[in-house]
Amino acid sequence: MISSKITKRYAKSLIELSIKRGQLTDSYNDLVLVNKVCSENSDFILMLKSPIIATDKKLAIIKSIFSNQLSQLTLLFIEIITKKKRESLLSSIAKNFVELYKTHNKIISASVITSVPLDNSLREKITALVKKNTEYEVELNEKINSDIIGGSIINIGDFQLDNSVKTQLQNLKNSYNKNLYIKDY
Repeated sequence: MISSKITKRYAKSLIELSIKRGQLTDSYNDLVLVNKVCSENSDFILMLKSPIIATDKKLAIIKSIFSNQLSQLTLLFIEIITKKKRESLLSSIAKNFVELYKTHNKIISASVITSVPLDNSLREKITALVKKNTEYEVELNEKINSDIIGGSIINIGDFQLDNSVKTQLQNLKNSYNKNLYIKDY
């Protein structure tokens, strides 16, 4: 709980500083990269969390990995975090920054699960539907899952629209399993 408040504060500070300096998009791209590195490399996360490795050594490793890929502002921000012994929170800070960036730019993430890949017309219809209901720009993530047989499952934040054949068959099965001769009261 406390660490989530800290990570939100750091992310908010970086987003405000990036806006002041006109480098918001650069910082966003940088932290998307940092988040990707953190999610794909468990050894990197273990190094950040290790109390045995000295701060200077961690900072040298971070600079060797990111020096050519990140902007100066983001590198300085990561250096401050590391010197304050908060480097273990870097992944969470990056995630919070991405969320704040999307909120600031009115972007909403929606995921669509289908049994076959979407064609362009259907993709545009789904994007238009989400945009109409939320008035936000839509970042559509497509996933393919053949287990749903047909139809689609659309997730927008906490809202889910499940129109899959698998769910419809399960609902039909549940309705037939219900005994009509027993009163439900």
